[in-house]
Amino acid sequence: MDNKMFCYQCQETAGCKGCTISGVCGKKPEVAAMQDLLVYATKGLSFVTTRMREEGTPVGKEVNHLVTRNLFITITNANFDRTAIRKAITETLQVKQGLLGTLKNKNGLPDAAIWNGAEDSFDAKAAGVGVLATKDEDIRSLRELITYGLKGLSAYSKHANALLQDNEEVDAFIQKALSRTLDDTLSVDDLVALTLETGKYGVEGMALLDKANTEAYGNPEVTQVDIGVRKNPGILISGHDLRDLEMLLEQTKGTGVDVYTHSEMLPAHYYPAFKKYPHFAGNYGNAWWKQKEEFEKFNGPILMTTNCVVPPAESYKDRLWTTGAAGFPGCRHIDGAYGETKDFSAIIEQAKKCPAPTEIETGTITGGFAHEQVFALADKVVDAVKSGAIRKFVVMAGCDGRQKSREYYTEFAKKLPKDVVILTAGCAKYKYNKLDLGDIGGIPRVLDAGQCNDSYSLALIALKLKEIFGLDDINDLPIVFNIAWYEQKAVIVLLALLYLGVKNIHLGPTLPAFLSPNVAKVLVDNFGIAGIGTVDDDLKLFFGEEA
Repeated sequence: MDNKMFCYQCQETAGCKGCTISGVCGKKPEVAAMQDLLVYATKGLSFVTTRMREEGTPVGKEVNHLVTRNLFITITNANFDRTAIRKAITETLQVKQGLLGTLKNKNGLPDAAIWNGAEDSFDAKAAGVGVLATKDEDIRSLRELITYGLKGLSAYSKHANALLQDNEEVDAFIQKALSRTLDDTLSVDDLVALTLETGKYGVEGMALLDKANTEAYGNPEVTQVDIGVRKNPGILISGHDLRDLEMLLEQTKGTGVDVYTHSEMLPAHYYPAFKKYPHFAGNYGNAWWKQKEEFEKFNGPILMTTNCVVPPAESYKDRLWTTGAAGFPGCRHIDGAYGETKDFSAIIEQAKKCPAPTEIETGTITGGFAHEQVFALADKVVDAVKSGAIRKFVVMAGCDGRQKSREYYTEFAKKLPKDVVILTAGCAKYKYNKLDLGDIGGIPRVLDAGQCNDSYSLALIALKLKEIFGLDDINDLPIVFNIAWYEQKAVIVLLALLYLGVKNIHLGPTLPAFLSPNVAKVLVDNFGIAGIGTVDDDLKLFFGEEA
């Protein structure tokens, strides 16, 4: 096998086939190689921990956290720091070697479980263990689909872990599923079953995070969020980790520094616990892919808590900080282990010396329609459906991205019939959450549940409506699914919806490149998965009328 890069885990992969020269995300081949090797080493560790559990030997929480952190590091746009990734590989190999000694049965261990990094260089090993190491196209497709789902699940698990919440069953499954992707005896049918089981644990993982967030910060409530700026210097916090935000807000109290959210951190404003901070100023900017121009204008430091890092321009690189699984060479990183309070003093000191943010827009946007808030409005919603005031809901959750074809979602929202309500979560909402779409009897036509993981809320809302209307099948609800995807957290959301029995999901702007024709056919035949068409054609398909 040669050293050529091959990565097709995100929606924007080159030519909708695969990045082979350099990543569209900005990832270089040498970084991609180390990410491949980190996944391989993590699969080897997971094989060992899975066998330990089978033998009745408990696996420590710190090992579970190592596995999920490793997978999180390899998510698109999370970590571009080759040195940091090599360090994670070395740590993983050391932990694995220690655990190997606890095994009673060392027979039949795969290479990934045995390899200790001593025989050959990391680069040489990486060249033979990437995606294309699996020759059979369909087996490769399913292994990657499972692995990408586990990456998304790991990201959500890490956010729950930060709030001292764990689910051993979810961690054990992540490791078991990873180890099974090393098993050459598994058939396509076996891997299809494992894919659906991944969706099951996706539901459990999102439930864990929902519990962690709401127990720590309260249930989201309808909130108007300011999108203008104040006159104080500010710190812009992006990504998804609410615990990082809490620590930053605590440490900026009384410093004269305001805190603004960016992109997927916007829904933090919906949680009651964060409303006690008068210096929690508002939301700045739009979805992740616009950050180069917006970070330039923010003037102050930016803290990236998770993925969605775009390689920074030199003009603001010294103001970009990372923490958690995120990383970029040349940017300062703030460490902090499970349960520890991170020290944000250095970024706060930098902020004090910076000008206030440059205003790029004014006004407010409204959100906070997570499951408990919608349940509180259930009677009003049900009455609107029964009276015909609301004809249908359309779930437009998921991710935003830079491709021009994603303008489809803005046009689709603008042309929706006036009796249709959008249910959304994730940064896909930035395609339409600043449009004036009005309301139906006081119910806004865009109901934003929150971050991508809050797609769980949308599932709970659908299940609650199914119960209220006395339906046997979730697919009999007046709900259609027109979801945008970009990276691996969207993959676990999709698998979770499939596990819950949701069918006829439309996925765009393109179907995943990692779905082989045969695997795509399985999803089409069994679940009605489809792509998107033109706006007018899809409106006619979903609502039976011309736009």
